[in-house]
Amino acid sequence: MLRLAVATNAETYERMGGPLGDRGIDVDHVRTRERTVHLTDPPWDDFDAGFVFPPRLMEGGVADAALGVPWVNDREAILRSRNKAGVVARLAAADVPVPETVVVSNPVDESEVVAAFERLDPPVVVKPNSTTRGVGVAKASDLDSLLGVVDYLDLVHDFRATGDKSFLLQEYLPGATDYRVMVLDGEYVGAVERRLPDDALAAGQWKHNVHRGAQASRVDLDPELRELAERTADALDIPFLGVDLLVTDERRVVNETNARPTIDDAEKYADGFWDDLADLVRRTADE
Repeated sequence: MLRLAVATNAETYERMGGPLGDRGIDVDHVRTRERTVHLTDPPWDDFDAGFVFPPRLMEGGVADAALGVPWVNDREAILRSRNKAGVVARLAAADVPVPETVVVSNPVDESEVVAAFERLDPPVVVKPNSTTRGVGVAKASDLDSLLGVVDYLDLVHDFRATGDKSFLLQEYLPGATDYRVMVLDGEYVGAVERRLPDDALAAGQWKHNVHRGAQASRVDLDPELRELAERTADALDIPFLGVDLLVTDERRVVNETNARPTIDDAEKYADGFWDDLADLVRRTADE
């Protein structure tokens, strides 16, 4: 039986075990963080493949060296997706529609920030270049508010441990519908619409991240949006990818991507999802 090492969170791990076990793949959890690891006698058994490179790259490098397996979404794929500015640049070069975006490599002169702000129609979205789950994302409706956010980022970036000192200024699409689309091995395998509850909207919330209180419901996505998500995965060359789309009456853009997406409830995926995932794992193991 093929053995698959899974370093992602317990929720994803628990959902994978049964379906992949039924397809001849033994799934086991490899915990890489918040523990001690003896480097000359690592605690892990033999595996044939890994499912998505671990979340912390340094600890992941230890597991990668100890396990010596190929990964579904290897380290380079994770880095490629995590760099939000890099994703926008790659997709724009591939003629995939994206929001108008400026990357700021801090520190820069205030006049450059002002010029970038004036290039976009307010409000603008300010987001760190490499965080997830909506962490650190803000919306600035005027120049003073934006400069206040930038002042805060300057303070944070003063800490030497902050490796990524870049952030994005991005156009805000009011009233956009937010979709998370899953692409597996180049093919659409399901989508959810992420929507805030009415009371959250009334309170002024606008981020559609599930970790921020949004609700995700399965939707049958139209063919054009499916194709847009597939084009994104192809342009980034990532086998298993979550693609975040923002859709208005006039625009359809790729907002972000996630190469470490949580595997959701089975009913949110198209028929054959687990068969396709098992096939991808087997092919990865054969590399």
